[in-house]
Amino acid sequence: MTERTHTTRRTALRGIAGAFVAGGVLGSAGAAAAESGWTVAETPTDRDLYDVAETDAGAYAVGGGGDVLRRDAGGWTRVIDGGPTGNGNSLYGADVSDDGERLWFVGASGAIGEYDVTTGSLTDYSAPNDVTNNFNGVAVAGPADEENVYVAGDSGKIYYSFDGGETFDQVTPGSGSAIDAIDFHGDRAGHAVDGNQTVFSTDDGGTYDRLGIENANVNFYAVDSDAPDEVYVAGGGGTVYEWNGTAWDPTDLGDAGLRDVEVEDGAGLTVGGGGTVFELAGGDWTRLDTPTGANLKAVVRGDPDVAVGASGTVIER
Repeated sequence: MTERTHTTRRTALRGIAGAFVAGGVLGSAGAAAAESGWTVAETPTDRDLYDVAETDAGAYAVGGGGDVLRRDAGGWTRVIDGGPTGNGNSLYGADVSDDGERLWFVGASGAIGEYDVTTGSLTDYSAPNDVTNNFNGVAVAGPADEENVYVAGDSGKIYYSFDGGETFDQVTPGSGSAIDAIDFHGDRAGHAVDGNQTVFSTDDGGTYDRLGIENANVNFYAVDSDAPDEVYVAGGGGTVYEWNGTAWDPTDLGDAGLRDVEVEDGAGLTVGGGGTVFELAGGDWTRLDTPTGANLKAVVRGDPDVAVGASGTVIER
């Protein structure tokens, strides 16, 4: 299995000061404010934005009403209105082919679309096998036209395609609870989390083993899969879990529910309710001040870093 450079969605950052928490230090908002560098960007929508991904053509965000927004030198513009079918189904997840040329997004009523960021062409793969359940997330592995695509289903199923979306198979890895997030670090190797506080792992893309997390007592909303022994899960109660190959290490970052996490090479970001952003650096998490109180739902590291959330909110650094 070929390991790929992980450029998808989930990462986390942190700061200094204030109160100690398990596994790190919480910085006060005042101490972090001067250093955070986050600014609010103007966007052409007031609909919720649920995910963001970095492509070769810049960052793209997806959200309510089937909106797909692109960031370029002139700021944020809408490139798709209504989603892949034009029916206005909300889009909840996005990911990018390994070469950065194809943006995949999924959402309500079985919506699945592939957007070529080099040509602007859109392909509709919605309702695979006539399935019209809500899709919560997507992971893509491989270059354009050769992608393996993995879709997290609200019905507890993972839908997967090894031929670039032309055909899909399906598997129920757990008890049937909604698959809330999915991420892959290899062509057929990755992780998923469900609404039953369970993490699943696969090394063939079609069968899954339970990986934890025992006695978590919080809901899981995000997973960042970088290697078999390098996995981060973020969820309710401000908790981030790190898997090192033998055990899960929890870090309590406060009360805000965390909706996304992205970590690579020991550096990362996690975001959540009330404009919460934490940064991971040097093994510690620091809370960063942000210019918004909106609930943040997704983050991607890039140039710049981008977080998106409620009512069309986008912040950048």
